[in-house]
Amino acid sequence: MICKSDITNLKTDILDKVGQKIIVKGSLGRSKAFEKEATIEKAYPNIFVVKYEENDRNVTYSYTDVLTRTVEVE
Repeated sequence: MICKSDITNLKTDILDKVGQKIIVKGSLGRSKAFEKEATIEKAYPNIFVVKYEENDRNVTYSYTDVLTRTVEVE
């Protein structure tokens, strides 16, 4: 179960990493995974914006995506 304190702690961690390079890992389904280098561009109350290095594309993720392990941010 996801607690409010878990989301608060994650938001703090993401805010501390704004502007830094990270590794984003996720699943594309049918045992296809991806691992890409990205930069955290901005953080908002419900989502954060990641810019992928290889194709200069912005993607938004919610904090629950990270907590439910849909996406991993390292």
